[in-house]
Amino acid sequence: MKKNHSILITGCSSGIGYQVAKDLSERGYQVIATARKSEDVERLKQQGLFSLQLDLEDSTSISSAFKATLDYTDGRLHSVFNNGAYGQAGAVEDLPREALSKQFETNVIGTIELTNLAIPIMRNQNQGRIIFNSSVLGLIALKFRGTYTASKFAIEGFADTLRLELHGSGIHISLIEPGPIATKFRANSYTMYQRYVDRDASIFRDEYIVSEKRLLKKGAAAPFTLPASSITPKVLHALESKTPKTRYYVTKPTYALAYLKRMLSQRALDKLLLKISDS
Repeated sequence: MKKNHSILITGCSSGIGYQVAKDLSERGYQVIATARKSEDVERLKQQGLFSLQLDLEDSTSISSAFKATLDYTDGRLHSVFNNGAYGQAGAVEDLPREALSKQFETNVIGTIELTNLAIPIMRNQNQGRIIFNSSVLGLIALKFRGTYTASKFAIEGFADTLRLELHGSGIHISLIEPGPIATKFRANSYTMYQRYVDRDASIFRDEYIVSEKRLLKKGAAAPFTLPASSITPKVLHALESKTPKTRYYVTKPTYALAYLKRMLSQRALDKLLLKISDS
């Protein structure tokens, strides 16, 4: 890895984005760690990272952060790790338009807007790496995760399309597809669930109550949960390999469910996914 390789990372306030930013910085990458809140940006700066404020719901924020990135890197950009996202919990029929809009503004529209700013820079360089942090829920669906699942299916579709459109440009597109990772994701998802879902008015009230108890149980973690550091080796391969993979599975559930999706009938797969959703 050349030390002047710059990488712009979204969603670095905690979890995967923070861990990858820290790990790559320690390896000599020129990291631009971005976060939505100014207090998180200041904390990242205090920890020695170059950090910028970037809100994926705000076009002005995206363009401003990208311009500041190019000022910092002398107009070059080797790679982007599109990590910033959150999960909106709740049954599809319980979510208002505002919840759907906010989910897609952050997870999809803002992410693609930022990516489209980076592509011309990388085209002029005849090289670049664009990595999308997707999810096992970009491969399969589970109950009460419909909006988040749809956003990740959308990212998968955009990434696959970009890979075709950028063929021969020197720009490589990769997807990271984690299963359960030890981050604040579930806590943030619960916050958004409380904001938009009227539990007691829902036909799913009793199921929501069970889900809440599981989410709020101290020390609770989904089976096969891995630390955020498990993502870094996959990102490094996508950045440094001459032939990066199009998809990187992380955690046993992702490997297992990707295999079962290919092997099982849809009816059999649905039965399995219903059991997983209720576990």
